[in-house]
Amino acid sequence: MTDMTRREAVTVLGALALSAAACSDAGRKAQEARDKAAKSQQAYTPQFFTPHEWATVKILSDLIIPRDQRSGSASDAGVAEFMDFMMMDRPDGQVPMRGGLAWIDATMRDSTGKSFVEATDEERRALLDQIAWPRKAPPELSQGVSFFNDFRDLTASGFFSSRMGVKDLQYQGNVPLPSWNGCPPEALAKLGVAYGS
Repeated sequence: MTDMTRREAVTVLGALALSAAACSDAGRKAQEARDKAAKSQQAYTPQFFTPHEWATVKILSDLIIPRDQRSGSASDAGVAEFMDFMMMDRPDGQVPMRGGLAWIDATMRDSTGKSFVEATDEERRALLDQIAWPRKAPPELSQGVSFFNDFRDLTASGFFSSRMGVKDLQYQGNVPLPSWNGCPPEALAKLGVAYGS
């Protein structure tokens, strides 16, 4: 069995998050805000995040869902705008978000003397590697692990509720199939099963 890539893992998380986002109109409202900013050709002005937090959110979300050959990055999809909207819509998430962003900066400053935004890509990835895998993370980083898990979920929700994310999923909707020939032979072989005769 091959290991999943980061994008494949986030795609699976995103598909789950998409169903949750579809239950509310948060994704729709965030898309409307993204469209309004794009139509006016002016940069989106965050309502919740400070300018420094805004820069951090964009960089951090792009490390979670980077641009690849299939689609753009999280910031290309408007994930930061989605998060800003969610923070205004869900005030109970504001303190954990702001505290988590402060934790990221403080931890980065302790190790490099720079904020997360000022750090190199290599330094950012080194920090995230310590908190991205809860079972491997040292106990003293538990606050960062908790923040990063929530941030990653929110990033996936924002990305996969955007037009770009839905296109990335290649979801076709309820389309009738003219015929069903069963599972492809290579998939059956990979699973180690076969159709009975």
